[in-house]
Amino acid sequence: MQFPVTVIDQLDEAQLRKWHDFYGVHADRPRFEEEGIWRRTQQEETASNSGWTGAGDARRRIVHYRHQYGLVHTTAAPALAMIEMYLYHSVAAPQEEITVAWEENHAMLAEGGWKPTGPSEWELGDLRVRMTRMEKHPEDVRAGRRLPAGYEVIDTTFTSPGTYPPRAVRRRPWEVLAHGVRVKETPGKPIYADDLAQLTDFLPFQVEVGCGVSYEAGIPPLHRLHEMYHVNEIEDEQLRKGFTFVLAPGRDPLLAEMFLDTENKVGELSDMYRACFDAEVTPALRTLKRLEQAGYMVGPFITNNFDALGARAGFEEQFMRRYDQRIPPVTFHPDAKALVVIGLHADRRHVAKRAREAGLKVFIVDPEGFPRPDGSWFDYPLEAPQDGDVVVRQTAADAVSDLARLLDLDADNG
Repeated sequence: MQFPVTVIDQLDEAQLRKWHDFYGVHADRPRFEEEGIWRRTQQEETASNSGWTGAGDARRRIVHYRHQYGLVHTTAAPALAMIEMYLYHSVAAPQEEITVAWEENHAMLAEGGWKPTGPSEWELGDLRVRMTRMEKHPEDVRAGRRLPAGYEVIDTTFTSPGTYPPRAVRRRPWEVLAHGVRVKETPGKPIYADDLAQLTDFLPFQVEVGCGVSYEAGIPPLHRLHEMYHVNEIEDEQLRKGFTFVLAPGRDPLLAEMFLDTENKVGELSDMYRACFDAEVTPALRTLKRLEQAGYMVGPFITNNFDALGARAGFEEQFMRRYDQRIPPVTFHPDAKALVVIGLHADRRHVAKRAREAGLKVFIVDPEGFPRPDGSWFDYPLEAPQDGDVVVRQTAADAVSDLARLLDLDADNG
């Protein structure tokens, strides 16, 4: 296993410009980084997904990754590569389960060809792994959090050469854990409309986009990351319906792939970043830019997406997907009369809530479902549209193009 790990070999001139202009920059965030955190806990609030039955059930699994990308020189053109990898995995469970997992992990390390370099450390080429077992986790002690009697914890950390994130980064999953389970909003009684015609009475508008816009650009939905890092188990794989948390420490699927199929797995972990880099700006985004230029839309462009497609379409992005704040600050333009939320299924960062408080009319564009593999339709209702919101059950492409026609945008642009 050697680093850097090539993601795209021999970039052409257009790809190099794309990197230097949009991805190899800090801008609204370090766009050369990809980070994700999941914490799955067994408690009463998560009983339907975690199997919680009582106070003795407190299994926990935390996954945190933070990878960095950059250009590396080759004999021909530069290549885009994963230059740093950080993957942290922590699992808490009853002692007897931890004992089995501990033995299985060591067996997989040996089978995968990892070489011991110390009491708790192994290496496979350039990649290092540290695995420790403890009765009390330091972060639990620090937070005053108690696991049931007889529980233990295994921490496993994979790092590439020279990779050691700052303490504030390494503590992020524990800060997320301290926030508790996300409480779903209570839905109100929104107005359902066929298109965004009512928006023409609330101009100019501001926009917030979710992964629906990215999906139309060919970027996999976020559940692809759930698959890669084995966050959930799908109960009906064909219909992708229902899920349970991955909590059992024995033969953990993520660790098994990292221990036994390391090179392929590390390569797979760059798939999402590659997809974002390769994606092209969609017609919906280009039309939104034309709406902004015509004065119908104002910025900044509020986004939950890490693909930088909004910036590539010419918008000033305000990035919402953060871990250091539960509710990031939101900038609403003083002239904005409405917020249009496009393809963001659950407004987990309360941007729409703040828009309502600021007196903006909220429009939500979401088809509320997706096609199953067999061609049938799977209903996926919005989490919590509120009284007075207008919901348009369309894709971003259809809703935005219809709005452009309603506003006679082509005529406005000559």
